[in-house]
Amino acid sequence: MSQDKLTASEPAGGAKPRVAVLFGGRSSEHAVSCVTAAGVLGAINKDKYEVIPIGIAKSGQWVLAPGDTAQWSLAASSLPEVVPSTQTVTLAQIGGEHQLIVAAPNEVPQELGAVDVVFPLLHGPFGEDGTIQGLLELSDTRYVGAGVLASAVGMDKHFMKVVFEAAGLQVGPYIAVTDRQWRKDAESVRKQVDLLGFPVFVKPARAGSSMGISKVDSLEELDAAIEEARRHDLKLVIEAGITGREIECAVLEGRGTDAPRTSMPGEISVAGGTHEFYDFNAKYVEDDAASLSCPADLPEEAIARVRELSAAAFDAVGAEGLSRVDFFYTPDGQVIINEINTMPGFTPKSMYPQMWAASGLDYAELIDELIYLALNRKTGLR
Repeated sequence: MSQDKLTASEPAGGAKPRVAVLFGGRSSEHAVSCVTAAGVLGAINKDKYEVIPIGIAKSGQWVLAPGDTAQWSLAASSLPEVVPSTQTVTLAQIGGEHQLIVAAPNEVPQELGAVDVVFPLLHGPFGEDGTIQGLLELSDTRYVGAGVLASAVGMDKHFMKVVFEAAGLQVGPYIAVTDRQWRKDAESVRKQVDLLGFPVFVKPARAGSSMGISKVDSLEELDAAIEEARRHDLKLVIEAGITGREIECAVLEGRGTDAPRTSMPGEISVAGGTHEFYDFNAKYVEDDAASLSCPADLPEEAIARVRELSAAAFDAVGAEGLSRVDFFYTPDGQVIINEINTMPGFTPKSMYPQMWAASGLDYAELIDELIYLALNRKTGLR
């Protein structure tokens, strides 16, 4: 991928930009967010940026976090977690600057200084869904990634599909199931699923990292899969199984008025064994469970189509910064969009940075460009 070398804007006076890396959070993807932060904290250029790690405990408390990346590693027997503290970090606008404040009981609050940009490495509800983005918008704080609406649409698999369909993108057959529908008339839901045909995939509507997803091969398995998904979200999406290869594409916002940039598409291969699909363990825990081929072995016209549709999906939801778009490539050559992820993982195994690396933009350069885009975008309505 050809492009100019990237240089982030610097604050007045030539000081290093202060980047608050925000991770953890209240969702079931808390551990994944910690591992994503470990990747970014380990790769960000400390000579160029002043980095402040801020963890969000599962209770919602913001705390100053250690910058030791080893503490946030993910293993099958140990999930990293942000621990609550007696000191709470808040973000406030003081004298026209975005200041980090540390407060503790019976102590005078301390100012940590101004923040130029927030890097919200949060996955799932209460972080990736527009809530943190709304908080940052209220304080006129610049941040990496999609805004409030794009984050909310990208988080909700139901409304995401509605937007895609309105934009003319092809999606697979599905139904959305609300809490009220399931509690009031479960039999009607079963009949709708039966009409989709089996297998189906039962998914929480507003969760990621394959949390709560089940492949269902018969009606007898459906209720248990629905209840498992409901542990993560009371709203569900149930999708018909599609025969096809799983293809992904990374999207990066263009500079100024430039169009979104797309990586070469990649293909996920799951090694089998206990994995019928690309589940949580295959993504994050087991080293050899999944692999990425990039560029994917596709005809040139299919590669061009995937990249074109990825940019179209990015624009359809109004995304900013970054997104990963997932597709099915069917045996008859159809490219069917599955979903967009407005804050894809940055773990060592994550596909988004791997696809950009295979396209000529390495991990550190990618982080640099995302910070550049955030520093150079307007606050407020845009």
